[in-house]
Amino acid sequence: MRVFQCLRVREAFLRREGAADGEGHARGWFCGKSELEEFEGVPLEDQPAFVVGVQASALPTEEAAFEGRLPVEWEVWDLPVGSIKDAFTAAIGPNVGVIDWRSLQWPDGPEAGFHGETKHAEVTLLFNTRTRELDEPTDDHAVLVHVRSAVFDGRQRREPYAHWLAAQVGLTIIGSAQRC
Repeated sequence: MRVFQCLRVREAFLRREGAADGEGHARGWFCGKSELEEFEGVPLEDQPAFVVGVQASALPTEEAAFEGRLPVEWEVWDLPVGSIKDAFTAAIGPNVGVIDWRSLQWPDGPEAGFHGETKHAEVTLLFNTRTRELDEPTDDHAVLVHVRSAVFDGRQRREPYAHWLAAQVGLTIIGSAQRC
């Protein structure tokens, strides 16, 4: 079932407006999973293209190519806000999935005593799960707000920053802090 979903994702991204360049090719690169030391010492040019990274049009079309390579990651840059979430949701259906926004910069919050930062500034959108490990399927979605951890005297000093960030967009943090 997961392989079929990857193939559906491939087709959805190939057709999705905003996720494609001017010639209809999906932006970014798809990479199949590999083990940490699987290709240790193997020159990059001798590693399987699907593991190194391919564009959507070069994704394998046969199910066997996905064996041992799930989950597949898709890295893109500079997509317009709102251009991919709906297509991604439709493509993965009831399966688990994740969208990460990395390399962000949190704003200053001088009234709350916060200084903007880039370290660990991320947002993760989890589909049909509540864990980054994607190991606990649910029927809903979750958003994780990542801030730098700073523990002094046994107390987490940065958690209020996550609450402040959520409030800036009219939301509230509903769960307890997690270490990633």
